[in-house]
Amino acid sequence: MRIGLIARLLLVLTALMVTPGFSFTILDAFDGAVPKDEGTVKVASDIAYAPGERHGLDIYAPSGLTEPAPVMMFIYGGGWNRGDRVEYEFVGHAFAARGFVTVIADYRVVPEVRFPGFIEDGAAALKWIEANISQYGGDPGRVYLSGHSAGAYNAVMLALEPSFLRDIGAELTIKGVAGISGPYSFYPFIVEQAKAAFGNAPNPEGTQPVNLVTAEAPPMFLATGTADLIVRPSNTTLLAEKLNEFRIPVETRFYEGLGHMEPVIALSTLARDRAPVLDQITAFFANQGAFDPATGKPPPLSP
Repeated sequence: MRIGLIARLLLVLTALMVTPGFSFTILDAFDGAVPKDEGTVKVASDIAYAPGERHGLDIYAPSGLTEPAPVMMFIYGGGWNRGDRVEYEFVGHAFAARGFVTVIADYRVVPEVRFPGFIEDGAAALKWIEANISQYGGDPGRVYLSGHSAGAYNAVMLALEPSFLRDIGAELTIKGVAGISGPYSFYPFIVEQAKAAFGNAPNPEGTQPVNLVTAEAPPMFLATGTADLIVRPSNTTLLAEKLNEFRIPVETRFYEGLGHMEPVIALSTLARDRAPVLDQITAFFANQGAFDPATGKPPPLSP
C-alpha cells in the first residue's frame, strides 16, 4: 500500500479526535506508528519546568550538534481540555530534523484551570527554556513558538501579551510564531469548549488575539486548511489583517481541501506530501534570524 494512501486513512481516523464524546485519541496511535525523522534524538524526557503533574516537558535535537541551535517550543491543541505531549513526538523530531532544539511541554487544562492558566503555564515553560536550554544545545537568544489549534492560540497570546512573561520574570524575546489552524477571533463564545475555558474571563474581548496586536508583535506564519470546520479559516485572515495594519511581517498559507487536523499531521514523515507546512515554517523562521537564509546554517550565538 502506498504511503500516501496510508497517510490519508490515518488522517480520517485522526479527525475523530475532534468528535464530541470520542473517548480515546487516535493521535497517540498515529505517533507510535509514524516513522520519525532520521538525524534527530530525544535528548530529555519528563523534565519538570514547574511543580505539578502537567508541568513536564521533553526536548528533541539534531544529532551531533556542534554549535548552539535555534529553539522551537511547540504547543499542542486539544480545545484547552485535553492533550498530551507524548502524542506529538513526531513534531519534536520533525523540527529537530530542520535544525531546531525543540521543546514540547504539557500544560494544565479545563477543568483544572481556565483562562489564563494554560497560557501562564506556557510562560513558565519559556522561563525554564531561558534558564536551561543552553545545556541541551539551544540558543536562548533565538526562541520561536509554534502551535496547533488551541496551542496556536496559546502561542500567539504569549507573543502578543507581554505581561505573561513579565509577570513570571522571564526576559527572553520571542523571535517568531507559527500558528497552525488557530482560533484568534472567537468572541462571543458560542462553542462549549470556549465557554468552559473563557466564560469567566473578566474582560472577554481581551482574550482575543486580534484585539491585542501592536507594533511590538513578532513576525508570524499563519496556516490553515480551507476545509477546516472546527476553527474557521477566517481566524487566520483576521489576525493577518491586524498584523498587516501594524506592518508586522506575516505569511499566510491556506491549504486547499485540508481540514482541522491535517496541517499538523502534515508535519509527520508519513503525511508530508499533503502540505509543505514544515518546509514553509522553517523557511519563514530562517528569514527571521533562526538560520542564515543563504546557507541554512545557524548564525553565531546571540550575545
